[in-house]
Amino acid sequence: MKRFARFILFNILGWKLVGDFSKEVKKYVVIAAPHTSWVDFPIAILSRMASGVMINFIGKNSLFKGPFGFFFRAMGGTPVDRTKSNNLVDAIVQIFNNKEEFRLGLSPEGTRKKVDKWKTGFYYIAKGANVPIVMATLDFENKQIKISEPYYTTANKDKDFEVFHSFYKGIKGKNPELF
Repeated sequence: MKRFARFILFNILGWKLVGDFSKEVKKYVVIAAPHTSWVDFPIAILSRMASGVMINFIGKNSLFKGPFGFFFRAMGGTPVDRTKSNNLVDAIVQIFNNKEEFRLGLSPEGTRKKVDKWKTGFYYIAKGANVPIVMATLDFENKQIKISEPYYTTANKDKDFEVFHSFYKGIKGKNPELF
């Protein structure tokens, strides 16, 4: 499957993978941005498969209903009910604490629409689970998926977010006006 994904991603679609998901670090949060189109999902799944590292994801409940629910679960997804006010951060921290190996991919924007500021859940998940954050780009202009080394958060949230934002500076999503 890895060879097939690499063939599609690199040879057919013309993407490049710059860096790779850490195999040595068994637990981390991956933040992938920009998230401006439905096309981001298949590119992210192909890059995950091409790297050979399982990265799970969460998605809105509706994705997991009907005929595609099985597919999204098989791809490593877990449904989330965004209409209820539950403590999702604590629930995900618990998942990290209960597993020997777990990597979770999230969009810091939380949506494909343009946002003024990122959601902070990914940050508090990483802090609560005491795991690093790996940054990944979806740069459609250069057809590159750039992956950072694991970044361990500090006691200074503002400094950490400066690091995150600088990693994504100049990156163009599928719909650049939304990032």
